[in-house]
Amino acid sequence: MRGLPASITVDNGPEFAGKVLDAWAYEAGVTLSFIRPGKPVENAYIESFNGRFRDECLNEHWFVSMRHARQLIE
Repeated sequence: MRGLPASITVDNGPEFAGKVLDAWAYEAGVTLSFIRPGKPVENAYIESFNGRFRDECLNEHWFVSMRHARQLIE
């Protein structure tokens, strides 16, 4: 099992710009690197991943608990 990354590149969508993610990153020592607004080609790979992750994993109505969400996402 790997440790946490030093940095995570994210887009400016609401699920990646929230206070909870920011607080987690700070506590975990992970730097959040935001791509420039309106520049999705700046990191097409992460844009593609974030879109799929958003569609597949971030629907709060799909999970019965936080534990269930973590199990599915891991």
